[in-house]
Amino acid sequence: MTTKSAAAAARATVYGHPRQGRGRELKKAIEGYWKGRVTADALRTTAAELRRTHWRQLAGAGVHEVPTGDFSYYDHVLDTTVMVGAIPARHREAVAADALDGYFAMARGTQDVAPLEMTKWFDTNYHYLVPELGPDTVFTADSSKQVAELKEALALGLTARPVLVGPVTYLLLAKPAPGVAADFDPLTLLDRLLPVYAEVLADLRAAGAAWVQLDEPALVQDRTPADLNAAARAYRDLGALTDRPKLLVASYFDRLGDALPVLAKAPVEGLALDFTGPAAANLDGLAAVGGLPGKRLVAGVVDGRNIWVNDLEKSLTTLGTLLGLADRVDVSASCSLLHVPLDAAAEKDVDPQILRWLSFAKQKTAEITTLARGLSQGTDAIAGELAANRAALASRAASPITRNPAVRARAEAVTGADSRRSRPYAERAAAQRAHLGLPLLPTTTIGSFPQTGELRAARADLRAGRIDTAGYEERIRAEIQEVVSYQEKAGVDVLVHGEPERNDMVQYFAEQLDGYLATRHGWVQSYGTRYVRPPILAGDIARPEPMTVRWTSYAQSLTAKPVKGMLTGPVTMLAWSFVRDDQPLGETARQVALALRDEVADLEAAGTSVIQVDEPALRETLPLRAADRPAYLDWATEAFRLATGGVRPDTQIHTHMCYAEFGDIVQAIDDLDADVISLEAARSHMQVARELAAHGYPREAGPGVWDIHSPRIPSAEEAAALLRTGLEAIPAERLWVNPDCGLKTRGWPETRASLENLVAAARTVREELSGA
Repeated sequence: MTTKSAAAAARATVYGHPRQGRGRELKKAIEGYWKGRVTADALRTTAAELRRTHWRQLAGAGVHEVPTGDFSYYDHVLDTTVMVGAIPARHREAVAADALDGYFAMARGTQDVAPLEMTKWFDTNYHYLVPELGPDTVFTADSSKQVAELKEALALGLTARPVLVGPVTYLLLAKPAPGVAADFDPLTLLDRLLPVYAEVLADLRAAGAAWVQLDEPALVQDRTPADLNAAARAYRDLGALTDRPKLLVASYFDRLGDALPVLAKAPVEGLALDFTGPAAANLDGLAAVGGLPGKRLVAGVVDGRNIWVNDLEKSLTTLGTLLGLADRVDVSASCSLLHVPLDAAAEKDVDPQILRWLSFAKQKTAEITTLARGLSQGTDAIAGELAANRAALASRAASPITRNPAVRARAEAVTGADSRRSRPYAERAAAQRAHLGLPLLPTTTIGSFPQTGELRAARADLRAGRIDTAGYEERIRAEIQEVVSYQEKAGVDVLVHGEPERNDMVQYFAEQLDGYLATRHGWVQSYGTRYVRPPILAGDIARPEPMTVRWTSYAQSLTAKPVKGMLTGPVTMLAWSFVRDDQPLGETARQVALALRDEVADLEAAGTSVIQVDEPALRETLPLRAADRPAYLDWATEAFRLATGGVRPDTQIHTHMCYAEFGDIVQAIDDLDADVISLEAARSHMQVARELAAHGYPREAGPGVWDIHSPRIPSAEEAAALLRTGLEAIPAERLWVNPDCGLKTRGWPETRASLENLVAAARTVREELSGA
């Protein structure tokens, strides 16, 4: 039992909170602003009300120090770009004319100006806007957002701690700006950036900040000696400042490794460390460096990325060990709660037995405050909470939901032959060309077409009982007819049915697979105003019946052109779900792969000649440490091949990936043995095509020529120019023409214009090739 005197200083805190509001008020206000229905003042009022609500809820739950500055209209890395004045040259005029519109222009682009590149935040499904820097970048401090939000919290009588992206992580996440040499290292700008951070810290101190948190998650990755020296120099210089608050340097998502002694020795007042999952190794690392004498430790012992209840007794044991390693130990989640939904209690449709296993942001906050109280006052003070927690953990462990003997037997019987195609790629390619008869530079889309208000209304009407299943399906058939007819008129070569029946590319399948649990209100931000409801993987996975065959076959009946069957791959089904934590991920991936294998077989039997199994999360889920990657890539690529390996040679298997850095997984992409891969490439100017060529990738590829995450419409000339760049790396007989990603988030007018320009670009380049 922890004694009260041993941990009297223990406090509860969090690094960040979901931004959207219970009813996704922020999303609605921002999108209303974009459409001209909400004024800038009304948007700011909504944002301020959400911040106040979040802070008051945290304080009311027992959080002693609330975070500020983590709230964002779009992305906290973009907010940092504004804070340090690193506005790209092409956006400066817009920012100068109107700061809010300029901010959104950087995020989304305009018809005339491209946005910043977007990619995944470490190994999460959150997307950030990549800073663009060069040797001529001039940093200038703008602390107005951070100061204003701090003052808002202080005015409520709360203890508040501003949270900023740290200078080292900011530079390590940046890329060379367009026109800057590709080998430019943004970290060389550190000495230029630190005075700006010093100015921001001074402004925050003047505004009343006692502590400021500087997030350095990039230091949990494999870092070079130069990177570590930069971190040491950054915090030596910031720590030496006299006009600053106390500094809390935070890391999360994995173990710090060699960076831990660097931060432990830095002249800062505290560290915030993750102690969950692989980051549990931070406990031994902290002991190895002699702890943090005289410093504050914020211990992330509650998993901020998954939704299962915390094992309170296990966490208390960890906290008890940490008491001897720091001057003061506070309790937090492992990272910002941005990555989990708001409140499990809102899920009225979930079986109460399962609901007691779940912990969303509100429940995690309660776990954190319970642990802080137990650490400070002893376990007797939280005896009731500990008993309820033990019962919840025991209920889950004993539940038949978590184990299906038939599923486990089938997974154990898998052999190496099950994950291999029957013919090598060269033979398959010849068979597919003969069977499909496609032109040079074939055009296609990634899968989804615009999810209109009418489609969303139809799903809402079905749920509310305003229409019956027959009425709903008639609306879906009409939408598929329109999508197929439009693609034929536009001249697309390989069609899709548009996915009008699908609410989300993971949730749609999860709702049809045994072992998954769908939520009604479990929204999590993916990027900007894009929110998803990750399903919960609660038990063993089985497919009771076909999931996509009916609608794919219907679409194929409307055209003589091939229609792609569209599935979500096993790794993405895991990455975009909240996965079970009671068995290895590889075992769960194999179960999902076998369910998808059955779906692939049924699609092929129904006459589908092209089947796309999307794996956009393959790179996203890559472990942050290189030592952990081979084992992950082994089971991840095996799962994809297991899902797709049973088809005939003339059935063409596609896959798709988007919004990640692909260069370090090109071998894994090769190992998937897909016949065609489509990848995001428009914002990165065909970088991935060059990476595939450098690897010697032997199969067909479609690097995207249309950035669908921006509302701007690329011209036919622009798309043709990107195609020509792609042809410098990939031979014409292996190059496809497609957008970066699905069209679900776009409207029909921009979709028609952009897709027609894409087809026109393909025709233009075909003519150029034939003329040569």
